[in-house]
Amino acid sequence: MTRELAKASRVRIADLTPGTDLYLGVRLSAPGLVFDISCFGLDADQRLSDDRYFVFFNQPASPEGSVRLLGGQSGDTEAFRIVLPDVPPAIDRLSLTATIDGEGRMSQVTSGCVRLVVDGTEVGRYSFTGSEFSTERAVMLADIYRRNGEWRITPVGQGFDGGLRALLENFGGEALEEDAEQGGSEVQAAPAPAAPAPVPSVPAAPVSAAPVPAPQLPVQPPTPPGVRISLVKYAEVPEQTGWVQQNDHLVRYTLSKGQDVLALHGSMVAYQGRAEFAHESSGMLRKLTGNLTGQTLKLMRVSGEGQVFLADEAAHLHVVRLEGDAICVSSDRVLAFDANLEHEVRRIEGEGLPNGGFFTLQFSGHGTVVVKTNGIPVVLPVTPAPETYADVHALVAWSRGAQVITTAPVRIRRSAYAGHAAESYSLQFRGGPGNFVVVQPFEV
Repeated sequence: MTRELAKASRVRIADLTPGTDLYLGVRLSAPGLVFDISCFGLDADQRLSDDRYFVFFNQPASPEGSVRLLGGQSGDTEAFRIVLPDVPPAIDRLSLTATIDGEGRMSQVTSGCVRLVVDGTEVGRYSFTGSEFSTERAVMLADIYRRNGEWRITPVGQGFDGGLRALLENFGGEALEEDAEQGGSEVQAAPAPAAPAPVPSVPAAPVSAAPVPAPQLPVQPPTPPGVRISLVKYAEVPEQTGWVQQNDHLVRYTLSKGQDVLALHGSMVAYQGRAEFAHESSGMLRKLTGNLTGQTLKLMRVSGEGQVFLADEAAHLHVVRLEGDAICVSSDRVLAFDANLEHEVRRIEGEGLPNGGFFTLQFSGHGTVVVKTNGIPVVLPVTPAPETYADVHALVAWSRGAQVITTAPVRIRRSAYAGHAAESYSLQFRGGPGNFVVVQPFEV
């Protein structure tokens, strides 16, 4: 359950979650405004003593990767991943900020919030509106900081009229602006300039001597133009083991020795490193290939060491993790799964079902199944009474404890759909508390 965090409150993160791999999302609703959301890594004096810990669109990660910019996702305007154990001891505080890019004031924000999420569950939220501000163009949203060896979070809500420059100066940095004629205006953090090093004197060369070549200094590549900045929100999510949701329509799996996955044939869209793809000709595949619905589930075994990206015609993808439990999934709704999962083919039969029935896969054990849907699904509870019915064509998955009772025909007046049989078929589900059925807003 989400805990509402009051402004200026100081809450131990351990009281919200035992997790240390945090997702920090920012949602800002303000029609016509564009925001730059950044994270400042500050020292014990709350100063930006190392500008490499200014994480923003043009520097999307700290040196060791403990703070990473993820881009907008899951309905958030911007998001960060923060791995607390990896934050260097020299960084005492992480300050989350938002500035307006262009004209505008923070008072124009209709609604906003900072969300703390761990393992997909929101555990804390700080909500605010523009009524708390007036002419400010930048705001310190929330801080994550160390106190007596523990990490804490505090909503701040402090605004600055001067925008990003004011924020940088508040943290002890400087704003450097390049001449617009030399590549555009860009603001970045910089420490106070050090005294110039003494230049050794060089005796003048005789007139007749050959010219001395100038020393070759390393050439810094120019800052990429707006294309990279525009696409940063689509950047690959930080490296993690196992399955990662890249976005709503794309998943990534990190391959390692002995950790193979089975995936729908043709679902690979990209891979990095070394990956091998082999046709999977197991008994399960032979059973599914010959099913009476005419649908075939052709699988490939993916192995190696690297990362593979999977998708299927931009379908919505859902990473379902099993921890000793089980789930039944319609065979045409399976994208991929861990090869070590226990799985078996089951046929749901019933009079009146298309082609006499359809196939489902039952997964159990410890591992992950990636399920695909057309559109955003709904999860309905299954109880002994009243019964729950699902159209067989829209059915995606259900808990193993849910009992499929019978086929229930739903009759419709023939005049409603001229030329059709005017009858659709649904399945009836019953079960104890905790059981469910998943339905998509689309009939296959």
